[in-house]
Amino acid sequence: MKNITLVSLMILFTNIGIAQITGSKHDFSGNAWNTSGQICIVCHTPHNADLTVATAPLWNHDITSVAAYTLYSSATLDATVGQPGNESKLCLSCHDGTVALENFGGTTSGTNFITGSALVGTDISDDHPISFVYDAALAAADGGLHDPATTSSGLGSTISDDMLFASRMECASCHDVHDNVNGMFLRINNAGSALCLTCHDK
Repeated sequence: MKNITLVSLMILFTNIGIAQITGSKHDFSGNAWNTSGQICIVCHTPHNADLTVATAPLWNHDITSVAAYTLYSSATLDATVGQPGNESKLCLSCHDGTVALENFGGTTSGTNFITGSALVGTDISDDHPISFVYDAALAAADGGLHDPATTSSGLGSTISDDMLFASRMECASCHDVHDNVNGMFLRINNAGSALCLTCHDK
């Protein structure tokens, strides 16, 4: 068995983004409802994790049970928008306001719900569309999108490889819950609309 030192753990946590969560709006360690005082445990746990959440390692938070969100719709939208995928439901498990923040680790009776500008709600018709297939066919049909299979994401590979989930656009395509370096947990700095222009060819 490998001897894991405190230094190696700190390197590991820094690599997965713990340094960026500390002090951010996703750092709940100081909230009264988080009696553990820990940062990661609100979403993840090393023991007794919810293994039904295939897209999230060692998941610990209750998942939203909303079956039908009000979706974005537009006459100019070429994509077919569906109900939020599993990756987006992880985000919505706090941000739709239906699951208490402290509903983790088996607690289901929390009373502290997200509020203010962080509350997206169950009507997501006024937000960027999510849960649609973004591929070369959509890019060609739209005429104003880059081909995700051949366009650099700016994160090391292509849009398809770095930002999509089984070819679908989800909340985490633009937001990285573990990294607040760019503000609003954006995956790419949006100065000059750089994040938007990663996908949109304008």
